Order: sequence, then structure tokens, then C-alpha cells
Amino acid sequence: MSDKLNHECGIAFLRLKKPLDFYKGKYGTAFYGIQKMYLLMEKQHNRGQDGAGFASIKMDVEPGERYISRVRSNAAQPILDVFTQINSRINEELKAHPEYADSAELQKKHIPYIGELFLGHVRYGTFGKNSIESVHPFLRQNNWMHRNLIVAGNFNMTNVTELFNSLVELGQHPKEMADTVTVMEKIGHFLDEEVTDLYQQCKNNGLTKREASPVIGENLDVAKILRRASKGWDGGYAMAGLFGHGDAFVFRDPAGIRPAYFYEDDEVVVVASERPVIQTVFNVDFEKVNELQPGKALIIKKNGSVTEEEIIAPSVKKSCSFERIYFSRGSDAEIYRERKMLGKLILPAVLEAIDNDTDNTVFSYIPNTAETSFYGMVEAAQDFLNQRKNKYILDNRRKLTAETLQELLQVKIRTEKVAIKDAKLRTFITEDSSRDDLVAHVYDVTYGVIKPSDNLVIIDDSIVRGTTLKMSIIKMMDRLRPKSIVIVSSAPQIRYPDCYGIDMARLEGLVAFRAALELLKERGLYHIVDEVYAKCKAQENLNDSDVVNYVTEIYAPFQPQEISDKIAHMLSSEEIQADVKIIFQTVENLHTACPKNLGDWYFTGDYPTPGGNRVVNRAFMNFYEGKDARAY
Repeated sequence: MSDKLNHECGIAFLRLKKPLDFYKGKYGTAFYGIQKMYLLMEKQHNRGQDGAGFASIKMDVEPGERYISRVRSNAAQPILDVFTQINSRINEELKAHPEYADSAELQKKHIPYIGELFLGHVRYGTFGKNSIESVHPFLRQNNWMHRNLIVAGNFNMTNVTELFNSLVELGQHPKEMADTVTVMEKIGHFLDEEVTDLYQQCKNNGLTKREASPVIGENLDVAKILRRASKGWDGGYAMAGLFGHGDAFVFRDPAGIRPAYFYEDDEVVVVASERPVIQTVFNVDFEKVNELQPGKALIIKKNGSVTEEEIIAPSVKKSCSFERIYFSRGSDAEIYRERKMLGKLILPAVLEAIDNDTDNTVFSYIPNTAETSFYGMVEAAQDFLNQRKNKYILDNRRKLTAETLQELLQVKIRTEKVAIKDAKLRTFITEDSSRDDLVAHVYDVTYGVIKPSDNLVIIDDSIVRGTTLKMSIIKMMDRLRPKSIVIVSSAPQIRYPDCYGIDMARLEGLVAFRAALELLKERGLYHIVDEVYAKCKAQENLNDSDVVNYVTEIYAPFQPQEISDKIAHMLSSEEIQADVKIIFQTVENLHTACPKNLGDWYFTGDYPTPGGNRVVNRAFMNFYEGKDARAY
């Protein structure tokens, strides 16, 4: 994705099922869990670079001994900073107490961060906040061990105001109106009620408070707590929670919007946002890593039992297709195949744009994350060329000489590494006021590989705002003096904001929306904008389930190619000499390539939760009213 887009968070959960001396004996260290957590988080570095956090719980400690540790960072390299702090503290303790070195029991007792239960998080801030208070995991403390709650997740709720108000109705006083706070406090409220009810039962059975404590931990109904807490939630989420006594959960939204995968054996239970992370860190096969199903929670009790329980009845599965196009690492076997298929399926449109002239076309990609779809496009182009060769040979069998046949067989699809990204310069671009001049130099080009008679085809993952295309890529490609520049997006046109975890909240930031507005003006149809605003305004006080996405009417008068052509015109400028074309994937091809991830609301406006329709209407009203505000 050549446009800068903050997105997604990643979770890493680990439960060690055996005593720490087992891991010290088998793997040579009682720090096995910490080492694995570092790898789980670092392998998900792609999912978050604004902040990182780590929490651990020691089980079965004596009263007065610290059993919860947490460290968070919003430094420039947050994962490295988190584990540097952890390692420094561990080394300090070992240096001061050499006797701890050979004893897993002493290490657990005296050294922080060592334990049996771990939760990590890597973060992108979708609200632009990067204070340390916004970094997961969040901790809700209490002197009752069972009431301590640690939560981290990959989620956005669309109805934060309603959730906040429900907490106020319960008598709470939340410290801020944020989905992270409201979600944790909602779970915490029903955790408190569950503990209170269990204690009352223990008291009625004649148990003292101290005797009741292990009984409460054993009988705590985690699924019941989650069912009660999640009533009214509207959003996409994959969240994990730890309770102070040792129970834990990972919970996924009923539409499966946000991803979560898990693996269990007799030594560990591990959960991550991406499958290949678990495969790599624990050296397990693809088939052994399971997807947590929508609406279900993986519940890990203190005694080591693991169950997958339904918390909310699943709705139609609408897993985020952007995970497949861009967000997740391409090392996942399924994602790799899907990205190649995205490249293959878009080739017919590319061939039409270049009049089937593959002999005078150079294929390339930008940025590096588009490389896999580039391979698929080139393989399909080579198949096309081979078919053309075979037809030519069959039609001219009697006229071909050995020399002309050899010459024909040597013709190949031309591929080049045309665009080169200056990564160091990229990190310097932060302020909008200086962005335009700097963004023009984010990429450099390889000179001497393009002829004036060539078409230059460049495939990108997706086109969001178009800023980098307009200010940098098209200008730099034009320096090579090709006949035409064809920009190919392996994703469809992004027409609507996301409200489930991706930082695409403002409609006017989307180049497809701006193109549609331009077309409405040109064709005397701009009255549709006023009509859509009136319809959106009329729905302000309706229940979410009754709200309709009327923003679709902005695009309705136009064919997708008309909008693509307008985008190409908008992203070009008078000094560009090449003919510029922009091609987008179709939604139908996207679903063919990624059949298990059918969430496409940013392309189609078909939101998987009722809150999505309210958010897109609010985003449109903000645009119409000139408000620089988020819609959720």
C-alpha cells in the first residue's frame, strides 16, 4: 500500500501448561515463556509500530508476593524497548542474587515477568493517540486476586457512547470515553458480580473468605461473564483477557471481522492474530493451527483445561478482506495463494489497457507488499504469451524456420524492479504541512530499463487516498518516458470508511469518493449530495438496526470504470507526458480470490454490523457540514 495507512493491532497470548522447572529442564531456561512472547510479538511487528505492551501472571503465589507484571512502551521501537526493560530487570536480579540462576522456583518467586500466563500487544493508534495510557494491555486492579483483570485486543467499537452510558447506568464512573476502557470496565463489572455471587455461595456453605478463594477461582464462569458483558457490543474485535488467579480467555466478534488463531499441545496454549506467527515460533504445521470461530471464546482455566465456547450467536461471516490483501504477513500459505490469485484475476483488464501488447510492456510493482500479487499477474501474463506463441506456431507451421522459431520462443514477459523505496526518508514524513514536497522523493526509479515505446504496468495492493501516487509515483514513473503508465490496484475501489480497526474514518480522504463528487459536479447531478445528506440527517435518532447506508447513492450513477478514469485524471497533472490509466480489482474477483474473507464494506458499503451504517452516514454528514471529526 503506497499510501501511508495506520491499521490493525496484533495480540499474542501464551499459557504454559507445565511447571517452570519443566521448561528449564527441556529448553534450558525458565524464561522460555518470555522468549516465545518476544518472538510472537516481533513476528507481528507489521501489525503495530506505535506501541507495544506485555503482561504476565504468576500462579499459586503466597499472599504478599507480587504476581502481576506489566510493561508498556510507545518508544520509536516499542517491542525492542519492552523486552530491553524486561531483560534489564531480570539481569539485575540475577546479578544481585546468583543463587537464582539454577532454580526455576526461585526465579519465579523473586524475578518479575516470569510466570505461566502471558499477554502481549502491538498497536497502531486508530485515533491518532500515542500516549502511554493508550497502549495495551490495560490493567484493572483489585486486592481480590480473581478481580484483577488484564485486557488487550485488536478492536474498535462503533457504539462507544452507548457503552459508556451503560456503565454510568451501572453506577460506574469511567475515566474516559474510549472503547478500550468501556470494554474492560464492562467485563470487570460482571466479573465483580460473578465473584460476589460465588463468594456468597461459599459463605452459605460455611467457608471462610480464605477458604472461598480457591473455590471461586475453580468455579468462575468465564463464558457467563463474557455473555453478559458483550450484550450491546457493536464492532470488530479479537480480544484477550487474563484474570489474576490464572483463568484467561480470547474472544472473537460474531462476524469474524478481526482474526485470531490458536494452537494447543501438552506444553502450551498460544493465540496470535496471524497463523504463520504460531507456525514459525512453535515449529508446527499449518493444519495444527486453528482459527477461533466467530462469536466464540477460547477459555483457558487455571487448571489447564481449554474449551471453545459460543458467547454470541455467529452472524454471516465477514472476515476482513484487507487482511488477505495487505495487513497480514504474506508467509501464510493461504494468503500467499490468494494474493497471487488477485494478480492473476486482474490481468485481463491489464491486457485490455495495453491492447494485448505484452512485447512492449514492462511489469513491476510498488510497494514491496505488492510483490506476491505481482508474481500472480506475471504468471498469468506468461500464460497469455505462451498461448499467443502456440497459436502463432500452429498457424505458421510451414513458414517457420529454425531461426525464427528460436527467436519466437525466446520472447518473454518483461519484468523489472522499477520503483525503489527510500525507507529512511519514509519515516521522516510526519507533518501534513511538509508532506507534499517530501513525499515526491519517497520512491526513486531505475533508469535505463524503459523505452519510449513501452507501457509501464505497476501493481499496488490498494489505493486509498492517492496522495503518494499523485505526488510521487506517477511523476517518477513519467521520468522514464514510457508511452503509458498503468497503475493496477489488486483491491477494488475503497469507497467507504472503516470503523472496525483500520484508520480510514473520513470519507473525503478517499480518492474514490472525491472522484465520484467530481463526476456529480460535471454531470449536473450534485443535487444527489444534498439529498443524501437529508436522508442521513433524518436517521440521526433511529436505532442502529433501522439505519440505511444512503452514501451508496453517491456512486450509483456511475460505472466503476468511470470512477477509475476520473481518479486517473485527478492523480495526473499537466506535466505528465505519459498516458495514465488506473485499473481496480472487481469485488467479484476479490471474493473469488479470497473466498474465506468476504468482509468488503470499505468497497461495497455492506457493513457487517448495524453500527457500520450509522458510522458511514455520520462520516458523510461530517463531510457535508465541514466538520473535521471522526464518525465513531
